[in-house]
Amino acid sequence: MLERVPRISPRAYAVIALVALASLVIIVLTGAAVRLTGSGLGCPTWPRCDGKFVQTELTSHAAIEYGNRLFTGVVSVATIAAALCAFLRRPFRKDLAIIGVLLPLGVVAQALLGGLTVLYGLAPGFVMSHFLLSQLCIAAAVALAWRARHEPGERPRVGDRWSVIPVRILLVWGGLLLFLGTVATGAGPHAGASGTGELVPRLDFWGGYTMMRAISWHGHIAAAFGVACVIVWFLLRWRKANPGVRHAMTMVCLLMLAEGIVGSVQYRLKLPTELIWVHVLLASLTWLSLLWATAAAGNLEPAPAASRAAVAAGSAGGTGSGRVG
Repeated sequence: MLERVPRISPRAYAVIALVALASLVIIVLTGAAVRLTGSGLGCPTWPRCDGKFVQTELTSHAAIEYGNRLFTGVVSVATIAAALCAFLRRPFRKDLAIIGVLLPLGVVAQALLGGLTVLYGLAPGFVMSHFLLSQLCIAAAVALAWRARHEPGERPRVGDRWSVIPVRILLVWGGLLLFLGTVATGAGPHAGASGTGELVPRLDFWGGYTMMRAISWHGHIAAAFGVACVIVWFLLRWRKANPGVRHAMTMVCLLMLAEGIVGSVQYRLKLPTELIWVHVLLASLTWLSLLWATAAAGNLEPAPAASRAAVAAGSAGGTGSGRVG
């Protein structure tokens, strides 16, 4: 009977992992469209939409919200396929199976969090958590897609720490930037309501100055991050890092330039919906590129025990001679 179970080749599984990754990126953009078009409460109940699982007559706001929920089904199929096919892949790899299982679990958590977001009237904390969890799901999907493309031990470890650690620092910095972006949006005018009597709370921990301060903090840290990306790009060229990480960092720098331009224009035009959606798109692609750059940078080669012992002996000897002198 086991002979009848289909076997998935490494190349086919790599394609399945990429499809799962693409679906997770797309649903972030559809979710942003729900919020920015004021359709967050288009379906005021969950999991049903106005008391029905299948809707045929919908307003424009309800259609956008309902469409996002339907696309969750597509994402569920893609991530479940990535999880199940990891066990059918030959040769079997435990790391792919573990990450693969995490994807549908993340989608389930997203669906539950999305339900709470609706039930609690688009409270900023739930909306922010919903977006940030989606970015964590993308991170897991990138890890799966990257690992699926490479067999264990296929890529040599990297001995140059200056080609790896700065890229990892940028990834953490980028995650902080995403969080600050959700704070700015949570305090801004696009809270997800349609403006037809729906009251949606906004962040107001600085009172009436919350939005301006959040945008200012986000803008200044984003500008510093962009400069840091350019510095790391030159550093990688100087250290002759592998082409994969250099190409990924080139994409990060270009995306940050585009984000800076769009962010400045949208602020001057008083935050039009269309430009904010483009900003979310660029932010998601930047995060995706940062994740890819971190993976391409590789893993550090552990320092040999002999070298560590020599360094320790040298430090001890230097301390002793200092005492004598």
